[in-house]
Amino acid sequence: MDVKGRLYTRFLERTKAYAAQQSDAIIEKQHSKGKMTARERVDMLFDPGTFEEIDAFSMPGPAGGDFGKKVTAFGDGVITGYGRISGRLAFAYSQDFTVMGGSLGSVHASKIAKIQDMALKMGAPIIGLIDSGGARIQEGVASLAGYASIFNRNVTSSGVIPQISVIMGPAAGGAVYSPSITDFVFMTNKTSHMFVTGPNVVKEVLNEDVSFDDLGGAMVHMKKSGVAHFVYEDEENTIRGVQKLLSYLPSNNLENPPFFEYCDTDLRVDDRFREIIPDDPNKPYDIKEIINLIIDRNTFFEVATFFAQNLVIGFGRLRGKTIGIIANQPKVLAGTLDINSSVKGARFIRFCDSFNIPILTLEDVPGFLPGVDQEHNGIIRHGAKLLYAYADATVPKITVILRKSYGGAYCVMNSKNLGGDFNLAWPTAEIAVMGPEGAVSILYRKELLESDDPAKLKKELTARYRDEIANPYVADDKGYIDEVIDPAVTRKKLISAFEALENKHVSVPSRKHGNIPL
Repeated sequence: MDVKGRLYTRFLERTKAYAAQQSDAIIEKQHSKGKMTARERVDMLFDPGTFEEIDAFSMPGPAGGDFGKKVTAFGDGVITGYGRISGRLAFAYSQDFTVMGGSLGSVHASKIAKIQDMALKMGAPIIGLIDSGGARIQEGVASLAGYASIFNRNVTSSGVIPQISVIMGPAAGGAVYSPSITDFVFMTNKTSHMFVTGPNVVKEVLNEDVSFDDLGGAMVHMKKSGVAHFVYEDEENTIRGVQKLLSYLPSNNLENPPFFEYCDTDLRVDDRFREIIPDDPNKPYDIKEIINLIIDRNTFFEVATFFAQNLVIGFGRLRGKTIGIIANQPKVLAGTLDINSSVKGARFIRFCDSFNIPILTLEDVPGFLPGVDQEHNGIIRHGAKLLYAYADATVPKITVILRKSYGGAYCVMNSKNLGGDFNLAWPTAEIAVMGPEGAVSILYRKELLESDDPAKLKKELTARYRDEIANPYVADDKGYIDEVIDPAVTRKKLISAFEALENKHVSVPSRKHGNIPL
């Protein structure tokens, strides 16, 4: 056989050996855990026939050492490559738990770093399908250095291309920090976990018994820590969720979000808006009813649904164009701002601003949540993050004050003087330093103490305060809002306002970066 024939035979042998690594027994073991294989995940994520693998035959080098088990599998436990998602270029890596528990060694890390570099160079999103036990112990510092190289690229790409982490199994130790600095984290309930130190270490160090789910399960990170933004019940729906998210996002910071043709048959005047706000100013309602009436039908994609539920964030489309939505939720904690909701909102605003996504704020906020716990845990510092994010954002920003807008929370929620481009209010808006009841108690303290019927006097003074001060017309007269609008025309007004802002340009001072109060 000539040289050409030998080389071609070697090519066929390698290809056959690579395919044989995934035996039926290995695949079945992964399926028995309710998990797909790394290859199946990639095939589902990308449009059929478009994925091109890179570095499929990479093998661990001398850095693997002789201590413990050695990896002999092609690819070193991670699939990397690129393809099309809904016709748009994207890059991805998919860790293979069947190879050394998906552990990260130097070659494994270099493959991920290479695909990160390519995604940044091409201006395309990168998706990490993570299923890893963490650093490969037998490679020692080489594996740790590999993680650092990935983290460094995460930071370099931040705000330039969308970075999405999809936790499909364990993410332990160093493996958690790359997801935590990407833009969005997806998890699959029951089969994915994230923790810096696992249950065994917790038991050994603190003598506490805790399960994988209770320590770092999907719902823990969705409801308590806020690390996870989306949780689905199985891997198929998790991957579908990633595809849906990408449909709202541009490929990079130099592009605008995708536009979807929308046949605007919705009525421009919708009387349903007028019925949502209760007559009693202290009665709650569901802000999502208003959101869904404003945006195109069935386009609201909520982010971090179960974390800090007093603030609702998510993406929607207005006449086919992506907007980011931030809204106080009167159903939870009366819509007050607290530590978690402030951080949640600030992070979302900065993402939208990075990727040219206009921001709509729907405001009904009585203030910041009071209490020793909030003060001692830094509501001042964390609340300032939300303020900073709004003020720093240069994308189109529109606020609609629906009902309450009191005190510092008025300032923070994209007020006109903080940089709001259009600030509108419904007739039900109450704009003041504080609520009427509290204001009257302070301003007329002496009169109330001396009154024969303090309850009646307080009711009268409260009504007068609301009529003379805590209403939108005072703010309108002074130019602090642009218009008091009929709720029924809210969608029409917002479409017009966002269209007017399409060519908005802001010149900012030259600086390396600001110093957000982290």
